[in-house]
Amino acid sequence: MAYRYAKYEKRGHVAYVTIDRPEVMNALHPPANEELSRIWTDFQEDDEMWLAVLTGTGERAFCAGADLKHMAQFQGRGENRHLANRGGFGGLDTRFDLWKPVIAAVNGYCLAGGFELMLACDIVVAAEHAQFGLPEPRWGLDAGPTGFHRLVRQVPTKTAMGMLLTGRFIDAQEARQIGLVNEVVPAAELMSAAGRWADQILECAPLSVRGTKQAAYAGLGLPLETAARLEFDWRVRSAASDDRLEGPKAFSEKRTPAWMGR
Repeated sequence: MAYRYAKYEKRGHVAYVTIDRPEVMNALHPPANEELSRIWTDFQEDDEMWLAVLTGTGERAFCAGADLKHMAQFQGRGENRHLANRGGFGGLDTRFDLWKPVIAAVNGYCLAGGFELMLACDIVVAAEHAQFGLPEPRWGLDAGPTGFHRLVRQVPTKTAMGMLLTGRFIDAQEARQIGLVNEVVPAAELMSAAGRWADQILECAPLSVRGTKQAAYAGLGLPLETAARLEFDWRVRSAASDDRLEGPKAFSEKRTPAWMGR
């Protein structure tokens, strides 16, 4: 299927999702949100896709958030209801049942809703020139529905509030220091670095990876004893899978496992 505002490629078991509105710093308007929602749904439902890499076109911006010029032009006409999409902003922001890993390759400005998309990813690789921030209050908006909630869960509270209440930007190195970014690389190396992370994930059994992600996130905020006693769907599926037999067998035979994803 052809898309107008995004690129969607499947290479092996990896899906590459690229926001493609460089003329507005990859900001999203309702039609772009609708496309991305369909893309993430396809990724989620395709059993052959084991993980995804999200980035933006060009070196200027990953995603600058909502397209405020479009919002101002069409305010009140029913065109800015992106939260009605499955997955919310960018089709990913509120997709809380996606247990396949998502890597963000941040290639420039990562602001407002774009920052929220990055926060919704599991691993973040950033180009050295990337900038991050939630400037919504500077424009009479707020970082909802998930931005403020995700940020205070991912960095120390005072650090999060300093960003939320001022709308200030931070660079890639500071984002790395406070734990928002896994790796900072030169812009020319960004996608190869994201691919390296993807390759390392692919070395693991895909159902084990999904069970691990589900348990880690679903257990947040629960007492340790409660979380440890819970049974999570993807951990149960992993335990009953063929790959659960393949792993120990490959180890004993001193070979690389041949994962099937089932």
